[in-house]
Amino acid sequence: MWLFNSSIGRKVVMSVTGISLILFLTFHCAMNMVALFDGDAYNTICKLLGANWYAVVASLGLAGLAVAHIVYAFILTAQNRKARGDNRYEVATTVNAGKVEWASKNMLVLGIIVVLGLIMHLYNFWYKMMFAELIHTTMGHEAWNGYAFIGDTFSQTLYVVLYLVWLVALWFHLTHGFWSAMQTLGINGKKWFCRWKVVGYIYTTVLMLGFVAVVLLTYCKHVFCCAGC
Repeated sequence: MWLFNSSIGRKVVMSVTGISLILFLTFHCAMNMVALFDGDAYNTICKLLGANWYAVVASLGLAGLAVAHIVYAFILTAQNRKARGDNRYEVATTVNAGKVEWASKNMLVLGIIVVLGLIMHLYNFWYKMMFAELIHTTMGHEAWNGYAFIGDTFSQTLYVVLYLVWLVALWFHLTHGFWSAMQTLGINGKKWFCRWKVVGYIYTTVLMLGFVAVVLLTYCKHVFCCAGC
């Protein structure tokens, strides 16, 4: 099948899975922002998205999208390196001919950081919440108490720094991947290329700032609480 056997097909798979994951990140960010205003409301959402059958199915679907995206990223990177020697993945267009963005040249490194950050995030939250509920155990708090897990994680300076590094890498990865996906899916031309780059920068910046706000405000709350003790 051309989607899996051809270079263009693999890029289409990368684009579709990437956009799907961005949409999930948007939902995840909106959900996390609730924690900044009302911990009980956030925990109510966590209960709704616990180890229910629909949440488990959705998690498996997201895992499949992520695995497909990562596998095809490494396949395309290997193909590009073989074809271009030491050059990294790049998209040749009339707009950026002769000029390749830093993120474009370092997508593999950024991708590795993103994957490592994902593993860290799954351990801190999915493993201690949904997985704990599936095996009928608790890991410090009740599985539905996501607000407490947020407080535990982002009260630790090391995790705050690691999450910020991860989110910066994710920002670089998404800003490049957003317009690259749109181009792969057929939105060509100088005008739309520039528009999608602007939309991608604005969208991913707002998205990442939402996650950063949760990390930093939770940490600041912890610091001020400790200072007041």
